[in-house]
Amino acid sequence: MSPEAPELDLERKLDQLHPAAFGWALACCAGDRAAAEDALQASYLKILDGRARFDGRATFRTWLFSVVRYTAAGQRRRAALRRWLPLAVLGATPDGRPDTATEVARADGTRRLTAALETLPRRQREVLHLVFYQDLTIAEAAEVAGVSLGTARTHYERGKAALRKVLKEELE
Repeated sequence: MSPEAPELDLERKLDQLHPAAFGWALACCAGDRAAAEDALQASYLKILDGRARFDGRATFRTWLFSVVRYTAAGQRRRAALRRWLPLAVLGATPDGRPDTATEVARADGTRRLTAALETLPRRQREVLHLVFYQDLTIAEAAEVAGVSLGTARTHYERGKAALRKVLKEELE
């Protein structure tokens, strides 16, 4: 069997389930066809680039539908955040660019956060990076980091608590 066979099998399964997956994406996106297309496309990209991997614990269809559901939910969260955070809160000028004070504050905040992240153990730093910067779920981050879901959750919670403590101490 050639090394491409699993990839071809994956593409064949995705192709067979595409109509059902699109229907599910529509349901997850409240009937918004454009959002469903985006969610399904993003789901396929996650699958094909290896960020979402089928491990056989469920049927392929169930797994695919969960990838679509989590992807659609993530897109809804990001869209809601963009809708509900007015430009004034973000410190934007009328032309959409941040004002100077906001840029300085963001740079300082980024510096503080980066320094605080560096104080964390490697695994905590990895899980937090995957969840916050790469928009992965904790389960996906666990898979990427090669740890169990429970371990990833522990690293996530401990990392957040440690960051909170370090940043709070810095402000005092």
